[in-house]
Order: sequence, then structure tokens, then C-alpha cells
Amino acid sequence: MSLEKEHYRKRLIDEKISKYLKIFGAISIQGPKWCGKTWTSLKHANSVSYMTERSLRDLAKVDPKYIFTKENPQLIDEWQLVPSIWDTVRHECDSDHKKGKFILTGSTTLTKQEKEEEVFHSGTGRIAIMKMYPMSLYESGDSTGDVSIQDMLEDRVECGYIRKVELDEIAKLIVRGGWPENIDVEDDDIGIIPKSYIESVVNNDINERKDRKRDLNKMRMLLRSLARNETTIAGNDTIVKDIEEYENGDDLIASRMTVADYISVLDSLYLTANQDAFSINYRSSQRVGKSPKRHLVDPSLACACLDLSVDKLLRDFKTFGLMFEALVERDLRIYMDFLDGHLYHFRDSTSGDEVDAILEFRDGEYAAVEIKLSDGSVEEAKESLKRFYNKVGKKPKFMCVIVGHYEAVVKDKETGIYVIPITSLKP
Repeated sequence: MSLEKEHYRKRLIDEKISKYLKIFGAISIQGPKWCGKTWTSLKHANSVSYMTERSLRDLAKVDPKYIFTKENPQLIDEWQLVPSIWDTVRHECDSDHKKGKFILTGSTTLTKQEKEEEVFHSGTGRIAIMKMYPMSLYESGDSTGDVSIQDMLEDRVECGYIRKVELDEIAKLIVRGGWPENIDVEDDDIGIIPKSYIESVVNNDINERKDRKRDLNKMRMLLRSLARNETTIAGNDTIVKDIEEYENGDDLIASRMTVADYISVLDSLYLTANQDAFSINYRSSQRVGKSPKRHLVDPSLACACLDLSVDKLLRDFKTFGLMFEALVERDLRIYMDFLDGHLYHFRDSTSGDEVDAILEFRDGEYAAVEIKLSDGSVEEAKESLKRFYNKVGKKPKFMCVIVGHYEAVVKDKETGIYVIPITSLKP
């Protein structure tokens, strides 16, 4: 009998968890705090051990076997607090080769020293690693799922009119984010949890890693800069210059090395989700950009860092557009993970031509996607996709414009380009 919580919202990763528990002795679910790892794991578990409980943690430090319940699958929540659990779980899986014995969850990666001193085996073949993110619009019930990426891939999309989602609704989805605890919060309060998240990161989480202490003011400045550079390809030097422009004196992060260290802390907390550049057979391969597109793991965090509300987004259309792009790319990342694919971006460094999102599927096929907040920019997006199509060697399986403020699912008769509202999309 599972330990599923009341009012649990089904997640896309549920299907993969069920499958992997039949294949591997254990699975490890990694992702940011508050994204729903524990609640989802409880749905699949028959017993649970919380390493945040001091008595259990102390017992596990003596020998992790003392916390094993034999009621499998056993969830061991925040296992990284006792790093030796990893090797003990791996050995336990080897002892009888039974499947689905453990579910490990973690919201912080181990430091290099902890890995060297506490973990001696990778767990390959025994422990499957899975990534989890905040909720997509489809998981939170804000997308109807009338159109799927798979539908477009197989050219079986049903076109037609749907309800147009107004701009203020889209702004609310961005500010609210995909945090399960925030889905049903009153509209006036949707910014509270993301802001609390950032405060928790700055005041507590940045020093969970014991390798060194970080300055909370410097981390706050860095987060603001990353938020300002959301969905851009800004490098660390740009981040340093950005901070220099807004701050001075003792609060200045003066070195690229320091910025890299502080970003690594955010990486270890699964708070960054950068979008790598796509390697492709392009007319002039030397012109293809290599820099990743920067993202925080959820656009609500960028809004919290910049103190952006629904009203502020509506009054600043450029920023609104960038945050909408971040929202769509968050969802595409989740959907492509479900489809065992990858999310990239493309940019011609010489001409500046770019494609917002490249969806690469496990068979090597790919799709090109442009993202626009409103219907007024759809034709511009189509032209961008056509330029890309004409210059690329291997042609995309399909091309698509994902829009916020739009009232139909459309396939262009001339180009075959789909136009899809984000609130109708699923994997």
C-alpha cells in the first residue's frame, strides 16, 4: 500500500518511476526543494525514512542498514545528509538483485570532498538517476493538453479554435510558478512562496555545503543578475559587469572565479536549468553559437528576485516576453525529459538568427520552436523558422510557434508550421 498524500496531483514522472522500479534495484530522484519529490515518491513507496529527523540521521551515520525497513519500496528522503547511504543501498541491491527496493530523494548535490570520502561506487546498473522539476502547466491543470509534442511529431494534430487565455492569466502563471504548494493559493498571494524560496536560499541553503561559507549579500546580488539575464546567453563576465553596474563597495563581486563558485552553489541546489546550444549540420558550422541560454529552474524565482508582480509584467512587455519564454522553456524541458529527449537552443553568431528552442528526440530527429507572447508576433516567428529551415542541412521533423495570447491551434498550409497556445500543450 502506497503512502500517497491526499489531493495528490499526478506528475509526468510518475510513469517513469513505476517503470524504473521494475528495472532497477533503486532510483534516485534529484531536483530543487519544494518541487514535489517527496510527495511523488510517497505515492510509490511502502515505507519512508526522513533523514531530516535527527534520531534517524544519527542512526544512519552509525550504519545505514539500521534504518532499512524491508517494506519496499522504501523512501529515504534527503539521503545526501548521510552520504554513506548511497553505497549501502547499492550493496543492498546487489545482495539479492530484487527490483524496486529503494527510492532516494535529494535536493543538494554532494561536494567533491564528500564524494571522494563517502561514495565509492557510482551505482551504475543498480541506482537509476532521475531529474524532477517544478510542475509544468499540464501537470498543474493550466494546460488542456489538446495538442501534444508527440502529435506534432506524428503529424496528427487536430486544429481548431480554443479559449484564448488573457495576458493577465499568463502573467499569474509566471509569477506563481510550478511549485505544488502554490497551485491553489489565492491570486493576490501567489508571489509569497517564490519570494520565501529565494530568502531561504540566501539565508540558509547556500551554506548547506560545508566546503566554505558564502556571503548572503553577494548571493542576493548574483541572483538578481541571473534574473535580469533570464533566457539570455550571458556569460560569467557579463554577470560580473552587470553587478558592477548596479552595486559597488564591499558588496561587489569582483572576480569571475567568485561568480563561478557562487553559481556552482545554485547548480548544487538544482536551481539552474541552462539550455545548451544545439550542434547541427548548419551551412557555416563555425558560425554556430556554443553558449548556453541561462535559466533559473522556474520563472517565478526570477520574478521574485526582481520583485515582479502581475501588474509590473503587464506594464513592461519586454520583460513579460522574456519571462514567458522562460515559462515555455521550463515546460518544454519537462516534456522532453518525459519523452527521453533533450531541450536545446540555436543561434547563428554572425547573423544573429536564432531558434528559441530545439527539441531533440531519442531517435535523433528534432523540431524547431519559436516562442512569442502574443499573436502579433506570430508572422515574425514563422519567418525566423523559415530562414533556419533554408540554411540547415538536416531538416527539422516539424516546426512550431508556441504562443501565450492566442485562440486557436493552427497548421500553416504553406510551410507546415504549427501555431500552438502553451495552455493547450502536453508531451
